[in-house]
Amino acid sequence: MLSLDSSLYSHLDKSTVLQEARVFNETPINARKCRATLTKILYLIYQSERLQTKEATETFFSITKLFQSQDIPLRQAVYLLIKELATVAEDVIMVTASLSKDLTAKSEISKANAIRALCKITDASMIQGIERFLKQAIVDKNHAISSAALVSSLHLFANSKDVVRRWANEVQESVNSKGGITQYHALGLLYQIRQHDRMAVIKLVQSLSRGTLRSPLAYCMLVRYTAKIMDEEEGSRALYESLEGWLRHRNEMVVYEAARAICNIRDVTAKELFPAVSALQLMLVSHKGSLRFAAIRTLNKLALSHPASVAPCNLDMENLITDTNRSIATYAITTLLKTGNEASVDRLMKQITGFMSEISDDFKIIVVDAIRSLCLKFPAKQSVMINFLSNILKDEGGYEFKRSIVEAIFDIIYHIPDAKEYALCHLCEFIEDCEFTKLAVRILYLLGVEGPKSSTPSKFIRYIYNRIILENATVKAAAVSAMGHFAVEVPELRPRIRVLLTRAMDDNDDEVRDRAALFLRVTANDELALKFASLGETFSWPTLENGLVNYLAHPELQRAPFDIAVVPTVSRAQEEAEKQRQKTAKQENIAPSSKSAAAAAAATAAAGPVGSGDAQKAYAAAMEKVPQLAMLGDIFKSSKPVDLTESETEYVVSCVKHVFKSHLVFQFNCRNTINDVLLENVTVTMQVEQNEDGTAGNLVLEGTVAAPQLAYDVPGVIYMIYKRNGNVTPVATFGNTLKFIVKDCDPATGEADEEGYEDEYLLEDLELTTADYILPTFVSDFGRAWEQVGEEHELVEAFELSAIPSVKAAVTQIIDILGMETCDGTSAVKDKATTHTLLLAGMFVGGVGALVRCRMAYDASSGVTLEIAARCTDPEIAERIVNSIA
Repeated sequence: MLSLDSSLYSHLDKSTVLQEARVFNETPINARKCRATLTKILYLIYQSERLQTKEATETFFSITKLFQSQDIPLRQAVYLLIKELATVAEDVIMVTASLSKDLTAKSEISKANAIRALCKITDASMIQGIERFLKQAIVDKNHAISSAALVSSLHLFANSKDVVRRWANEVQESVNSKGGITQYHALGLLYQIRQHDRMAVIKLVQSLSRGTLRSPLAYCMLVRYTAKIMDEEEGSRALYESLEGWLRHRNEMVVYEAARAICNIRDVTAKELFPAVSALQLMLVSHKGSLRFAAIRTLNKLALSHPASVAPCNLDMENLITDTNRSIATYAITTLLKTGNEASVDRLMKQITGFMSEISDDFKIIVVDAIRSLCLKFPAKQSVMINFLSNILKDEGGYEFKRSIVEAIFDIIYHIPDAKEYALCHLCEFIEDCEFTKLAVRILYLLGVEGPKSSTPSKFIRYIYNRIILENATVKAAAVSAMGHFAVEVPELRPRIRVLLTRAMDDNDDEVRDRAALFLRVTANDELALKFASLGETFSWPTLENGLVNYLAHPELQRAPFDIAVVPTVSRAQEEAEKQRQKTAKQENIAPSSKSAAAAAAATAAAGPVGSGDAQKAYAAAMEKVPQLAMLGDIFKSSKPVDLTESETEYVVSCVKHVFKSHLVFQFNCRNTINDVLLENVTVTMQVEQNEDGTAGNLVLEGTVAAPQLAYDVPGVIYMIYKRNGNVTPVATFGNTLKFIVKDCDPATGEADEEGYEDEYLLEDLELTTADYILPTFVSDFGRAWEQVGEEHELVEAFELSAIPSVKAAVTQIIDILGMETCDGTSAVKDKATTHTLLLAGMFVGGVGALVRCRMAYDASSGVTLEIAARCTDPEIAERIVNSIA
């Protein structure tokens, strides 16, 4: 049947089919021929064939003549084509009368399809004309008609919210319908109507949790709404009982949704996870492949954060290793790698080897990532892991697969020093037959950095020199640089390496010869070589790239050479630490949570290679275009966006706090979510509350930069500029009110009325904290820096943090409160750690450095006990840092 359909429609030509549309004008109407032609037109549209406006309009009006036929299959095809042409053809509202007539037809099929087609061509100005029909259809006893009306109402809600909200009573009645699909669509529409009223949504969820629903689909949606409330609302943990109750539902789909929702709860405890994991464990032995896949994938994700809770399922997961569905087998083995113990590593590695050749590269990457995590968890097994990674590195595979293996070996080298030399040897063997230039260059760079530090650096020279002889120019250049580093850092090998570099001077490629000449010049003088080896800084590459792009984009700047001195530098240790932090965050799926579009954009901009530096540069670039802000100088620090409204309110506002040398600038990112309203002259009124030391009174409002207008879904920015008299750094609270002129506008055209009225919108309070004045700074040797400041500048306090459930949670909160940079990898904390030491470094506005050492101990009865010690040459700053924890 499939081949027959393919032969009928595979060679269709648009112009020929449109010529065939003349059959619609024949009298009498031949329903069979017309259906065939309609099917061809629909097929072309579904194959992404675009109809021009004129063609669509002519076709649209020709099919309107088919309403004269009472043939139901033909009428259904007409409805389908009307919906497809509604967005392309002109004057489609001309068919409204014919469709409205069908709303009162006796045929239930025609009535349901007429509702869908009519709502597709109806705009906001016409909806009131069909409102009565839709309200009747929503409560119709026929489930097909009721469902069609509800789905159409969902589509209309985007442009006609106020009208659809008036149908809440009818929609509520449909939620109690006996039809499963009707309940599902009614619940979705009712949530859309009430979503801005948080209490109404909570009451809706609570009322439906008592078992009034019949549809499993509706229950799944209810589970998701419940999970969303628990994620967004504080104090909504009582809804957990509803989720746990749905684990005993007779429908497997509902049980899975409830289990998945429990697994995704923030700060979920092992006790709360137990019933969900038990339900998923039963699904692992189900005869349904889809259920097994869903369960093992959820357990795989849960094992990242709660491996101990997933461990009871290990026996069932081991049975899935031999599952005929290799996707299930892959998830099973990777989950076992996360939950297994050191004794089971060898057995698991043997099982993995058996099916690696049977799965796709995408799943191989998942396995490799799990092995990387397991190796870091059990360093004693690193030789087994490296052997396995080396073996699969020799197998056939794409670039992403090979890159994931190389990245895993890099991480092992970085985190497990004992594995460094063994792993480098395996990488040397790989580049002998590496087809990917990018990977060969990265490995050669690593050899140049780590090879000279090994016990026998000479054994790597042969592999590197082979690349100079046998590879393309890009790899040759990387090999010359790697060999040059050996010559610089290993004086014993320098004479022999210089001979090899001299041979590279005869290469055909300029870059290879230039690099060889550079290292020959450096290694010719011991003093110069020592100076080169001691270089501990590198450029901020994102800043350098932005500067070069800007330089090339503006011809007037090219009259003078590019000034490399304006590009900031960072230490190589800082650069490497930041790369590892980003890599860890990506692998653990850590993303900044943000409720507003503006905050999301700012968080995205902040994810640069040097922390939040790129976001701060973007803010600075935007401020340079505002005359009132361009004179303030450089930004000392920009905070993360702070949400001042809920994400689903009429106006979404977040704030970024910028600290300058003697000013504060509050940047309010605003977005209007109402499509029929235009806001003009948008400003923020800030009321500062006096603090205990009275320093908040020294903040003087110096200027306001209003947003000229806020159109629908177009972000706008407001700046409030405060002068810090006496360079005070107060901790204060600001009350905020958004003020604007409201003008009604046409959602379709965006044209606003000439007249408007003043209005205001209350925002949440904004806190100005000590952390806003502290810039995170990297310290490569914290112990040395700590001793240099001296004990005489130290302030120590102890605190009982009884409300914090773990050491890991305490570390996260302290970093957030102080806003400082973690040092020596102390941000990493084991899940069940009972003691930990956190080291932090930062610079207070004005250029005063500060160091903090936090010692923590956890006891189940008393919570976390914290001893915080701050060292700073300014005792007032040290005291403020310590008191921030109180």
